[in-house]
Amino acid sequence: MELWLDHLIRTASSLQNTIHIEPILKGFSTDRKFHVILSDGEQRVLRVADREQWEQKKAEFQVLQTLQARKGVKASRPIELGFVEEFAICFMVLSYVAGEDAKDALGNLTAEEQYLIGKEAGRQLALMHTIAAPSEITDWYQRCYEQKHSRYVEAYLACGHSIANADRILGFIDTHAAALRGTPSVFLHDDFHVGNLIVAGRHYAGAIDFNRFDWGDPVHDFTKLAFFSQEISTPFSIGQIDGYHERKGSISEIFWKRYCLYTAMAMFSSFVWTIRVIPQQTREMQERIERISLQHDFFEQLVPDWYKRM
Repeated sequence: MELWLDHLIRTASSLQNTIHIEPILKGFSTDRKFHVILSDGEQRVLRVADREQWEQKKAEFQVLQTLQARKGVKASRPIELGFVEEFAICFMVLSYVAGEDAKDALGNLTAEEQYLIGKEAGRQLALMHTIAAPSEITDWYQRCYEQKHSRYVEAYLACGHSIANADRILGFIDTHAAALRGTPSVFLHDDFHVGNLIVAGRHYAGAIDFNRFDWGDPVHDFTKLAFFSQEISTPFSIGQIDGYHERKGSISEIFWKRYCLYTAMAMFSSFVWTIRVIPQQTREMQERIERISLQHDFFEQLVPDWYKRM
């Protein structure tokens, strides 16, 4: 065992009486993650990051505390946050959400069960979105479209690879980007998909991995549904959309327009990210982008062809 890990187990108050610890290898986070079991059977998650991440980790911990205070939210519970100068690391201890990743679990369930789990996921996401952004958060349109999207388009044009019908997709974005103006900023999980949702006993158990949280338009949290959740389970994805809109009673055209805008913009950011981080999956991402484009007839239609009321 590495010295820093041994030190944490011995000194962190919430890790006393640890009898088993093993790394969690799933995901692309730079955090080092561990599943911890205590002598009383309690399970916890230890996340360790370099000291440069300290301010971000404090903000993440505070957000988790806010979520915990929001009655009904099913998510990792924050337990302890600390900084170890000796090893130049910071750490966070969270409750362990027991169960199986929805990505792995949904395929063993009926379509109706998948739909109901998705519906609860949508309700949970709507509850998270009731947390308003701090007053100092800057304009969403500027951050999302003028800055982030422009930066990724520039990187895409220089990457040496291509997306089918890219000009057509970019044209859709530029034509309709004004629909993002004036959107309220709320808490965003920003990585809400079946790989970060837990299923236990054929029911939704909770959300994990909040390290990418952000503040912005709530519709942006559906981007990962388009890219990842739908290819795993269409019933789940329909359920998430229905559950999210349950109290509203209907799904507005502006929801679908923004959904399409974020999906289209994510084609370029996801493509660039894939080339930079996991280049061996570039072809897979190209195929995913083409599949999503066809579901919208290259954004001639706002509602994807897989969405049907169940």
